Amino acid sequence: MQRYSQGEKIIVVVPARNEASVITEVTSGLGALGITVLVVDDGSTDATGSLAERAGAIVLRHCINRGQGAALATGTRYALELGAQVVVHFDADGQHDPRDVARLVEPVATHRVEVALGSRFLGAAPALPLVRRVTLQLGRIFMRVFSGLSLTDPQNGLRAFSRRAAEQVEITHDGMAHASEILDTIADRQLSYLEVPVMVRYTPYSLSRGQGSLNAWRIVRELIISKFFSR
Repeated sequence: MQRYSQGEKIIVVVPARNEASVITEVTSGLGALGITVLVVDDGSTDATGSLAERAGAIVLRHCINRGQGAALATGTRYALELGAQVVVHFDADGQHDPRDVARLVEPVATHRVEVALGSRFLGAAPALPLVRRVTLQLGRIFMRVFSGLSLTDPQNGLRAFSRRAAEQVEITHDGMAHASEILDTIADRQLSYLEVPVMVRYTPYSLSRGQGSLNAWRIVRELIISKFFSR
């Protein structure tokens, strides 16, 4: 497995809420890469934060649950304050493979692009339910129409940013709509990007934690209102 020296200043931001059953494994897997792991405990009512600390992560805490977007915003700002040159977003539910971090970091760290975006459709997504596959493909069409970005997997939570890109990505949506907001910023600021094949592992636990189809449509509605009626 690829390991990094601390001097490379790669920081992985993990937004987490009530992930006590998996956070130790997730944090330990990332820590084995030799990079800094920053967990944002978003108002958990279980031992998520303390378990992440025991596994070696830096832990920031929201006193109340604010949403994944808010947790990523908090974590990204703090990673930049710590001097990160590459900031990685990584979900806490165990669906991502820590070994894929190297795939995303490489094109950013070597200055080929400013943003690397994970894609399960270029990589693998065993046991991806049909309904979720259809929902993700509809999201792909939505993002193509509204942001102009042609991506295979716009709702993937695994991303890597150069320091310059991370400084420009201002996340204002506290909830799940942040993913589309990030892509809008990439398009608006004309940040260079590419998609990287990654693995997304679906388990009963990760499926129970993910966003359902109804929530996906709520996200679409929220983005449309924000884009056209909030100016």
